[in-house]
Amino acid sequence: MGAGVLAVLLVAGIMIYAGSRPSGDKPAAEFSGGEIAQPAPSSPAPSLDPPPALPDWPRWGVTHTQYSADNDNRRVREQAKHILGRVPLLQNQHIMGWGANNPEPSPGQYNFRDLDRRLKLMADSRAIPVITLCCAPDWMKGGQPGRTDWSKNHTVAPDPEHFDDYAKLAARVARQYPTVKHYMVWNEFKGFWNTSTNRWDAEGYTELYNKVYDALKQVDSEIQVGGPYVPIVSTARGAASELTGPYGTVDQRALDAIEYWIEHKKGADFIVVDAGTMTTDQGNIPDDFAATGKFGAITQWLRQKSGNLPVWWAEWYVEPDESGWSEDKRTAVQATALMEFARSGVTTALYWNPQAKGGADCPGCLWTPGRGKEMPMAGLLSGFTRWFPAGVELQQVQSSDPRVRVLAQPRQLVMVNTSDADVTATVDGRQVTLKPYEIQWSGRGGA
Repeated sequence: MGAGVLAVLLVAGIMIYAGSRPSGDKPAAEFSGGEIAQPAPSSPAPSLDPPPALPDWPRWGVTHTQYSADNDNRRVREQAKHILGRVPLLQNQHIMGWGANNPEPSPGQYNFRDLDRRLKLMADSRAIPVITLCCAPDWMKGGQPGRTDWSKNHTVAPDPEHFDDYAKLAARVARQYPTVKHYMVWNEFKGFWNTSTNRWDAEGYTELYNKVYDALKQVDSEIQVGGPYVPIVSTARGAASELTGPYGTVDQRALDAIEYWIEHKKGADFIVVDAGTMTTDQGNIPDDFAATGKFGAITQWLRQKSGNLPVWWAEWYVEPDESGWSEDKRTAVQATALMEFARSGVTTALYWNPQAKGGADCPGCLWTPGRGKEMPMAGLLSGFTRWFPAGVELQQVQSSDPRVRVLAQPRQLVMVNTSDADVTATVDGRQVTLKPYEIQWSGRGGA
């Protein structure tokens, strides 16, 4: 009976996790067709500056969500462009939801105004642009043409008879934005959970993915396409799994879905997942910092199973609900997560930026809403982008105190104090003192 209860809790956790990222859209209601979604007046595609030519893939980036700098005042927009562009980052935007309206309200009638605006913000802040192909217009999933019901938009997949229509929409988006060369297909398997079999519908997702993959490659063979963007949950006490450790036990059903996609995909230029450190039954184990080991374990598994495809993390989360964490602790835990990504060989990691409306509290944001003041997470991402791009040589540097975590390359290192007390330690042959949860950068080798 205990195992049965645990199974029920795990399924609930999967469903909550898969739909837990706030969209900022309408409250829940029936999928009834909702508001009228007018197509935009016909206009040419925006003229976007090409991405900067960089010697190394940046590795680190952000996803724009419901509110971003394009929704704020001019001063915030300019300050955000500086924060995002001082060290060029990857920047990602979904085609529907998370700040973008319905791109095809009725068959063949398009509305790219919101996407145009977001892609312009990205180009103006020196982004390497990425697009996530999610979600789908209502008419592709049982809704009414010309209407958008946001209440269920992020939890419903296209009907199989409209997979070809969705692939055509993906191709239309690719033609609209020729400077975008990287696409993730769908988001967290939304709408692909099979309640009758109690597992992910990897077959349905892969059928959609393959059609989109072909459509994008026909537009431009240089476009890079990845999936399956599965959410990976874990428990402290779970059923048998290929992945288990101090961080908990990973749900095998997510791993099974990934393996199915690997075996049956038409092709892929990278593999995409997301996860949180938190278990569904005990929060972060064995503690808030060590729980980030889950990210490294998953990354190594993905590289092995996929034949060493580049690994992308579309989202990651480290903070339990109602944690009460200070901004210092929040950023320190995030720093250890970024260290884990770098050590395990992640190619791309996109931070889900939880921007809010002006005047609202915004824990973990990159800038303060309505004011544009830089917040700690922005500096952390910029530092890692500058010093730890994909492929950088990592070097072993010891800390005399295990509470101080270190990541180093030949010219720079970063340290984070994982305790709530001052710590003095010898790092790289020098004595340093870090305040509670302090992150400190230090040059090496004449840097």
